[in-house]
Formats: sequence, C-alpha cells, structure tokens
Amino acid sequence: MALTSAGDSRLNVLQAVEEGWAAFCRAPWVFLLFEALSAVILLPFAALSAVGGARLAAVNELMVVHPVGAWMALIVGVIGYVIVALWTVVGLTRGAWLSLEGRKPCFADFTRWDRPASARLLGSAILLAILVAVAGAIAALIGAGLGKLNEALTVIPMVVVAIFFIWLLVTQKFLIQVSLFGTPKATATIGAGMKGVNPSWWMVLWLGIVEGVIHSIAALFSYGGLLVVVPVVLCISTAAYRQLFGSEDRTGLLN
Repeated sequence: MALTSAGDSRLNVLQAVEEGWAAFCRAPWVFLLFEALSAVILLPFAALSAVGGARLAAVNELMVVHPVGAWMALIVGVIGYVIVALWTVVGLTRGAWLSLEGRKPCFADFTRWDRPASARLLGSAILLAILVAVAGAIAALIGAGLGKLNEALTVIPMVVVAIFFIWLLVTQKFLIQVSLFGTPKATATIGAGMKGVNPSWWMVLWLGIVEGVIHSIAALFSYGGLLVVVPVVLCISTAAYRQLFGSEDRTGLLN
C-alpha cells in the first residue's frame, strides 16, 4: 500500500513538542529502563567492533597478514550492534506511538522483536545512504571536470550538492516513522517522505532546529540528559509525523 498523507499537511511545531513531551511523561521510567537495557546490550558489540577495528589498523601499519580473529571480532561486533540498534529504535518508536494514542505502554511493547519492521528500517537507511553517496560522487566528478577548466568552478557543484543534501535530509526527517508505520515497502520510504514533507518543508526544518536545541540543552547534563532526550525527541518527531501523515498504522507494527 502506498503511503498518502492522511493528515492536514500542516505542521504545528509547538503542538508536536507538547504532545511529544506528554507522551514521554505517560511512561518515563519504561522508556528510560528500555533505553538503559539496550545500551547495556550494545556496549559489548561496540567494544568488540572497536577492538577488531583497532587490531586491523595496527596490522595494516605493520604490513602483515590480517588476523582472522580481528576480522571476526569486527564483523560480529558490527552485525550485533546493528541488530540491537534496530531493536532499540523500533521499540522506542512503538512505545512513542502507543503513548501518543493515550495508552501507557508496558515494557513488553518495547522489547518485542519485529523482523519485518527492522528489515524495512534497515533497508530504508541503506537506500538513503546510497542516494547520498551517489549524489556526492556525481558532484565530485562534475567538480573535477570543471576544475580542469577553472579551479574556481569547482565551488558550483559543491554548493548545489550541499543544498540538495539539506533538502533531502529534511524530507527524510521522518524516515523512521515512515518505515515503521507508513509503508510496507522500504523502496517506497524515500518517495513517501518527500511527498509528505515537501508541503511543510520549512516547518519541518524548524522542527529539526528545535530538536537540535533540545539536544544541546540535554548535552549540558552529560549522559543523564542524553539518556532522557533520545526518547523525548523521538516522541516529538512521532507526534509531528502523525500531524503530517496521519495516525493510521499502515504496516501493522502494533499488531
């Protein structure tokens, strides 16, 4: 099913912030407990990948054969980290959605593994990364060609691609929510985000700035502030998504 904007296509940033904060306050300790649990599970995989990467870097400097153990540590660490990160994002987003609907999510709502949803989210993120990489590569090639004519001309593709990146990243502000609730096809996520956000592009940009300010304030309180701000901002983004795209779960994530 293709995603169509079921909301009124008008974003009220202040209302999204108020609704997101209220959603977090319905079950703050459940949000934080699940986030802390996921952080504890993530740490060993992050450490494993870091150790493997450091070992491979050291081997490169010595110009010797790469040890199999280092490769295994890096691969297992990265795969484990990605799987746990997907589980965390899906769980937090599901909890945010339930809370925005006036329900108090329980811990089981966060911890339930949803393979199709995780696969959609991963696929959408990969597609976005490929799109960004291709655009950057094209700009670099054009810049190299123009540079042979006049070095000053290399600035033109850099400016154009920078504008494109800003526009693209704003249109994909709700990539998580569109992937999990908006469309069952990862390949449709990018286009659905553009279609839903473009009518309110400037307001979505303003929402991103507001969330950035919230992150900056939370950073002043070190790890405690960052622990709280992640579910709060996710609740705010989900509330804004519901304004623009509607409050229907089109993928059955809540089932």
